Amino acid sequence: MRVNRRAFSLGLGALWLSGCIGGGGGAGPVVARGAEPGMSPVANAGYDAWVQGFKSRAAARGITQATLDTAFRGAGYLPGVIERDRNQTEFKRSLEDYLAIAASPERVTKGRAALARHRGTLTAIESRYGVEAEVVTAVWGLESQYGERRGSVPIVSALSTLAYDGRRGEFFEQQLTAALRILQNGDTSPANMTGSWAGAMGHTQFIPTSYLEFAVDFTGDGRRDIWSEDPTDALASTAAYLSRSGWRKGQPWGIEVRLPAGFNTAVTGRGKGRSSEAWSSLGVTTADGGRLPNHGAGSILLPQGTSGPAFLIFSNFNAIARYNNAVNYVIGVGHLSDRLRGAGPIQGNFPPDATGMTMADRQDLQRRLTAAGFDTDGSDGVIGAKTHAAIEAFQRARGLPVTGEPSLDLLNRLRG
Repeated sequence: MRVNRRAFSLGLGALWLSGCIGGGGGAGPVVARGAEPGMSPVANAGYDAWVQGFKSRAAARGITQATLDTAFRGAGYLPGVIERDRNQTEFKRSLEDYLAIAASPERVTKGRAALARHRGTLTAIESRYGVEAEVVTAVWGLESQYGERRGSVPIVSALSTLAYDGRRGEFFEQQLTAALRILQNGDTSPANMTGSWAGAMGHTQFIPTSYLEFAVDFTGDGRRDIWSEDPTDALASTAAYLSRSGWRKGQPWGIEVRLPAGFNTAVTGRGKGRSSEAWSSLGVTTADGGRLPNHGAGSILLPQGTSGPAFLIFSNFNAIARYNNAVNYVIGVGHLSDRLRGAGPIQGNFPPDATGMTMADRQDLQRRLTAAGFDTDGSDGVIGAKTHAAIEAFQRARGLPVTGEPSLDLLNRLRG
């Protein structure tokens, strides 16, 4: 079975709910620097015994004693890592919520500034690997908010804790061994090897095995340094990853399209490719009603069903999916890259959520809660921990049943 190399990411990957895509009303911010809560080593005899056994296995795989001694000096069991692993949010947010954060005005503005600031470097990377600067920058933006939230958890401690825990022990031991190879190669030091609680590292959140396979030394200093304040090697490594995953320069990831009334949705879905001419013959147009461009065979996706926006995706969609196979993530990267080029928001409408509320309703709810003294820390329309807490506080103060859940009835109370 092929391992999803991006299964554990700080940013908008599988762990995006606990990563840098927090949002004003969503999850809290990631701690960018300094010790994170629960991430200081504690005594654990079982962990210590496991580490001794692992060291023997690692030595048999070619890890030197000097590397093991250096890597585990100061490392230890991190209870916060296990707490995070056990309490990953199970629900999946809608594409509308995802894009509200992934391509928020702040993220677009910061991305354009990052593009301008690193234009020379990104142009050189694009020239070598054939991946557009905006696409690389979009991955950077989703994974670590352009380097602002790279994570500060010691990777050796995190991976050894997860490997010892055993729930996915084989995978995490593989990642730990790869991390030790990185240290043995001299690319960084244990003190500098920090990242997410699940072992993803650097500006674009590589896990160790992906690093060993795809990371590059673009600066030519002899180290593949994805941890440095200078993002050059990390950005080049991302471009190298996408290039080797089949990226085609000059081709879009996909485009938003408009479907005719009564369209047969049985023909939609990944892997159901047709030519632009074939789709046009079925009445499909661009989002603004124009003729479909010819970028080869493409498939139509309906991430939120027939009442949500539709996308015609091409081969570059699959290249991004090799980085992270979640549909929302791929669309997030693609759409953010389009916004960085100057394109506008999604044109199609999104359906109301399960409570019957639209994005505008949810934003209004957050604004009114905050104005009433129950701060949601923003009004992005994404209902997360802070908004739930504000709703609970409002309900408690008004003598209402405390559910913490948004509703049209609650919004009407605030409006009244």
